[in-house]
Amino acid sequence: MELSGAEILIASLEKEGVEVIFGYPGGAVLGIYDVLFSSKIRHVLTRHEQGAAHAADGYARATGKPGVCLATSGPGATNLVTGIATAYMDSVPLIALTGQVGTSFLGRDSFQEADITGITLPITKHNFLVKDVKNLARTIKEAFYIATTGRPGPVLIDLPKDVTGLKTEFRYPQKVEIAGYKPIYAGHIKQITEAAEAIEKAQRPVIYAGGGVILSDAHEELRELAEKANIPVTCTLMGLGGFPGTHSLSLGMLGMHGTVVANYAIQSSDLIVTIGARFDDRVTGRTDTFGPNAKIIHIDIDPAEIGKNVCADIPIVGDAKQVLKVLNHHVKFKERRGWIDKIEEWKRDFALSYGGQGSDVIKPQYVVEQIHELTKGDAIIVTEVGQNQMWAAQYYKFNTPRSFLSSGGLGTMGYGFPAAIGAQVARPDKVVFNIAGDGSIQMNIQELATAVAEKLPVKVAILNNQYLGMVRQWQELFYERRYSYVNMQSAPDFVKVAEAYGAVGLRATKPEEVRSVLEEAMKVNDRPVFIDFRVSREENVFPMVPANGVLDKMILGVEE
Repeated sequence: MELSGAEILIASLEKEGVEVIFGYPGGAVLGIYDVLFSSKIRHVLTRHEQGAAHAADGYARATGKPGVCLATSGPGATNLVTGIATAYMDSVPLIALTGQVGTSFLGRDSFQEADITGITLPITKHNFLVKDVKNLARTIKEAFYIATTGRPGPVLIDLPKDVTGLKTEFRYPQKVEIAGYKPIYAGHIKQITEAAEAIEKAQRPVIYAGGGVILSDAHEELRELAEKANIPVTCTLMGLGGFPGTHSLSLGMLGMHGTVVANYAIQSSDLIVTIGARFDDRVTGRTDTFGPNAKIIHIDIDPAEIGKNVCADIPIVGDAKQVLKVLNHHVKFKERRGWIDKIEEWKRDFALSYGGQGSDVIKPQYVVEQIHELTKGDAIIVTEVGQNQMWAAQYYKFNTPRSFLSSGGLGTMGYGFPAAIGAQVARPDKVVFNIAGDGSIQMNIQELATAVAEKLPVKVAILNNQYLGMVRQWQELFYERRYSYVNMQSAPDFVKVAEAYGAVGLRATKPEEVRSVLEEAMKVNDRPVFIDFRVSREENVFPMVPANGVLDKMILGVEE
């Protein structure tokens, strides 16, 4: 059967099980949108292409399935770039579809032409420029295969307008073979048994779990390893939810704004079992001081990560789930009473705290705690970037995977709200909260129109301190309180903004109002809710390890 390129694209997406596309139409993709009009695939019209990319990202993180976004050529395509880079840094499976000028117009500075494959080369796992409609079906099959296998990541397909209009015989490949691309899933048994022996000998082991645990669906295997070998677990920002935050062996998050117990444990350990993590600088501080007395086991599906930042004594290349299944057969329970007692002592002595809750000022940490209490830990929490992100990571206890969505590697302000929209589309059965700052929320605030049109009950808790909070914190601590261009007191009235879009706007200015407005927000199930929490203006995120510092040399309070 002969189909046009646009028809082949939509038919191929349907065969890949795509249920939702987040997009924004334009001239170069009119043919695609014409076919999409009668397709079974749901299209969510965002109000900016960046919003489409982040929404597709949120959809992918909430489900584990690839998210799909669609934009026109030129500025439409370039508006996707920040979202693609965000997905790339956090290993999110994403398919970005972009329109392009006709093949005969390529390279001629044609109207709305941009070399999007060249632009996105460093921030995609792979990208394609389809110049022949006969190659389109195979390209789509390869794109989904690349995006979802091995270490996941974004793949871009650039579609010239004439290619989507031409017709050819449609045959969708059943399988794909790509020369030179053979992800390794099974770890080497010799390395795994060596790791088991190291765990048996260790007196003070720590498991350091990253986002790879969630990507490989290895949370049950991780819990089995921790309980079977009696090893405390600390998670990265991307790993939160990979191990239950309320578990007795949980240390919380490690790194720059990690818990004292997690950072002390890493620095005092004699064995660090690293699973699906990449030794990011926000985790390690100075790499030459990270776990100074520890032997390191590093399990990762991406061989390029092994030894990139920190040398591994026992490297294991493979899928976290498959490797842990084998490793769990080789480890035994060990009491480690002295080590566990020391961990419990640190937990008692250095529990997270934020001082007294004043009668006339809302502490942002208190808002997060109340959200956790009200949702009973059973919600999808999406954050923006900055102080709001760190308070969410510290004070909400994540017990399940895919319950915490945040821009980790790129640190993208404006990510949270559209990502929350994607998560709510993916999981209509779940309560979705976007914990935001008053700076970040304004970067993609236009997506209120999307959430209203789609009747998505996303709850947006704006921790409104009228500052670019994290930048102000650094200026306070390291730049002698010279608050250079961080004052946000000219921000709009978020309640009125919400109402102008047809959403619900609420506000709390006193601690006693926090719970009641959250409860009111929870009753809304047919539209988004903006909650403006007027919080303490100069509240800081502690603990804090200064940039390129040493993990156990933390600032615990502003007086330091």
